[in-house]
This record gives sequence, structure tokens and C-alpha cells, in this order.
Amino acid sequence: MHHPLFRPSWLCLILPLLAACAPPRQAAEPAPPTVTLQTLRPHSVPLRMELVGETAGYRDVQVRPRVGGILLKRAYVEGQAVKKGQALFMIDPAPYQAVLEQALGAQAESQATLDKATADRKRIEPLFKEDAVSRMDYDNAVAAHNAARAVKQAADAKVKEARLNLGYTRVDAPIAGMTSKQALSEGSLIRTDSDLPLTTITQLDPLYVNFAVSEQDQLNFEHGIADGSIQTNGQKARVRIRLADGSEYPLSGELNFHDNRVDPRTGTISRRAIFSNPQGKLLPGQFVRVLLDLGTRNDVITVPETAIIQSQTETLVLLVDKNNRVQSRPVKLGAQLGKEVVVESGLAAGERLVVDGLMKAQPGATVRVAAEERK
Repeated sequence: MHHPLFRPSWLCLILPLLAACAPPRQAAEPAPPTVTLQTLRPHSVPLRMELVGETAGYRDVQVRPRVGGILLKRAYVEGQAVKKGQALFMIDPAPYQAVLEQALGAQAESQATLDKATADRKRIEPLFKEDAVSRMDYDNAVAAHNAARAVKQAADAKVKEARLNLGYTRVDAPIAGMTSKQALSEGSLIRTDSDLPLTTITQLDPLYVNFAVSEQDQLNFEHGIADGSIQTNGQKARVRIRLADGSEYPLSGELNFHDNRVDPRTGTISRRAIFSNPQGKLLPGQFVRVLLDLGTRNDVITVPETAIIQSQTETLVLLVDKNNRVQSRPVKLGAQLGKEVVVESGLAAGERLVVDGLMKAQPGATVRVAAEERK
């Protein structure tokens, strides 16, 4: 006979109560986040420097008048290329033509005087030898001849000067290059003592790029050469430029000037590179990024750009120790090389860097290593 307490209907009521009184089960702990690591190894990288530069004309010539007068004509198109010797301006030649004609008249008169003085001297010389004329008459004839010759020389010089001035009424291009805007219009009075040039011609091929290197960078480079951490292999520095739109100029240049002093105001050393510019794509006054390929830098640690964390106060990376625990490390960055960035300080060879899974890896937490790359 069954006890009433153990009837099935009672069991249906008691079992839920017993289940409610049982201690709660512990929730399963979440699995540690998975990250990908990269073991850091020093290696050689190209030594490059990026600086701000400005283009400048190979030659900038201010075209100035050598004679004054009324500007009659401009013989070139503003902003266009001109050849050396090409006519640029025409100044009214009439006054200078008149001066030349006057000088030619004086020259002819002096020539006639010289001819007479020469004839007189030739006639008196044999007479003087025969004592047919006095010493005074002979001396006067010689003096008159010498004076006439001097006057003729002065007249010749005046003619030469007048011809030059007449020629200067045509203002020619002293060099080949690109012209600037005309400073004075036709009909203006040109003065030789004016500070304003008629125009400026700039030679664009080749073209200069001026820039400056900090004293500290120069010293670091020299120390690197001395201790062997930088190698140039006897090659000259290769110079490239990046334009304002981010494109790289297709032709490389070469350094052709290094200043012999440090600018005390800026702590920099002036340098200059020269570039071929056959198509005239570069113009003076452009700001460019100067890219210097200086050689090879040895024993350098680089990290992927995506592994860098930038906080408000410092630059960090995440490392994983031998116990797979995450730690953050402040670093000092150097040059960027494609998708990699040089680390100047803060990391050592053999350390393991988090390169994937940064959002899940928290400093102090334990992680699971999915893959480990060796660099």
C-alpha cells in the first residue's frame, strides 16, 4: 500500500519546489580574446627624410631699360616663353636717332679738321728740316694735328655711344625663359633710374628647389655614418618631390648646394636641389614635399601603422608577455615607410606586438594567440 505523500500528484508539486531551493549554477567564464602577434626583429630600412621645400627659378632676370623715353610697343605675349635675344619692348628711337646724326656730323667735321692738320704737318716737316720755317711754326702744326686727332677720337666715341643708345631703344631678352606681367603699358615714360623693372624673365629648365635640414637631423646623419648604423654605399642622395595634389614629380633631382653655416634663427642648414623641368610643369614659388633618399639604416624596428594607438597624451602599442598577458607600451615614432612606421624608442627585439585584435585586447587581460608572425 502506498503512502498518500508519495502519490504522483504530490510529486508534481514538490519537485518544482525542490528545484527552486537548489543552489544556482555558476555562469561559464568567457573565453579569452584572440589576437595575432608579431615578434619584433631589427632589420635594415631605407633612410628617407621628408621636408618642406619651395621651387625657385634657375635664373630670375629683371629686364630694365638702359635708355629712357616713351614706351612705344610690347613685342611679346605676357606669361609666355621667349628666346634669348628676342625683342621685348621698343622705346621711341627718334631722339636717339637725332643724337646719332648729330654725332655723325661732328665726327665728319672732326675728320675734316684732322685731314687738314695732317696735311699741314706733312708740308711743314720738310721745311722745318731745311730751316725754312721757325720752330714755333713747326710746333704749332704738330700741336694742331694732335689736337685734331684727339677731337676725332672724341667724335668717334660720341658716335659709338649714340649708336649704342639707339640700339638700346630695342629691349631684348637677356635669357630664354618665361616672362612675367608687363609692369608699364605702352605710352608710359620709361626712366633708367626707376626701381620698377619692365618685366621679369625666369628660366624654368632646370629649376631649383630650396629646403632646409635641421641641425639635429644633420648631426644624427653624420653620427650614423660614423658608427656604421647608416650606410650610403658611396651613392649620392636621391632627391624627389611630391606636389600639392599628392602626386610625385616623375623626374628625380640632385643636391647642388649645401650652406656652410647654421641659421641661428631657425637652427637649420639651407640646401638646394636641381631638377630638370623640360615640360615646364614646375613653376617658381610652389611649395612641395622634398623626399631625400639618403641610404640604408641598419638594426631598425618597425611596426605596422595599424598596430599604433594614439591617445590624447602619448603614442602606444600593445605587447603580450610570455604569460599571454597584455601590456601597453609608450613609443616614440620615426619615419613612415609605406604601411610600416619606424620606432625610435620604446621597443626591443624579441618582444611580441599585437597586430590584430587590438579592440579586444585590454591591458592586464590574458589573451589567446591565434597566430604569431615573425618579422
